[in-house]
Amino acid sequence: MPTAYLLLGSNLGDRAATLQAAVQQLAATAGTVTAVSGLYETAAWGLTDQPAFLNQAVQLTTSLSPTDLLAACLHTEQLAGRERRIRWDARTLDVDILLYDDLVLDSPELQVPHPRLPERRFALVPLTEIAAAVVHPESGATVAELLAACGDELAVIKV
Repeated sequence: MPTAYLLLGSNLGDRAATLQAAVQQLAATAGTVTAVSGLYETAAWGLTDQPAFLNQAVQLTTSLSPTDLLAACLHTEQLAGRERRIRWDARTLDVDILLYDDLVLDSPELQVPHPRLPERRFALVPLTEIAAAVVHPESGATVAELLAACGDELAVIKV
C-alpha cells in the first residue's frame, strides 16, 4: 500500500486536542497511521496577523487514491469546523498532503508533492522527525536535505 505524509495544522480553539482528534479521524477513514511527529508551534505563514499554529506530521499507509485521500482530509477538516474564507486565514484544522509515495501529480484539485514544501520550515521540521530519509520525488533530495537548504527563517518550536 502507498505511504502518504500529511501535515496537520491548527491555530484556533484547543489546537492540541484538534490535532489529536484529526489523527484519530484519519486513522479511521484514510489508512493506518504508522508515525506521528511531536507538536511544533510556529507563527502564521502567509497572513501573519493571526494566532500561532501547532503543526504535526503524520505518516500513514493507505489504500486510497490521492484524490480519495484528499477527500478524507477535507472531510476531517470539516468535522473540526474548518471554514474556508480567505487563503491562509486562521483555521481550526488544515490537513495537507505533503508526499504520496514517489508520486508527482499536478491537477487542478491536487498537487503532490505539496508545491511549497521545500520552502516551509513549519512543514519540514515535523516531517524530518518522522521521515528524514524520504526522498522528494521532484528534487531528489531527502526531507532532511530540504530542511538544511530551506531559506525560511520562521521559528519552529517543539512543544
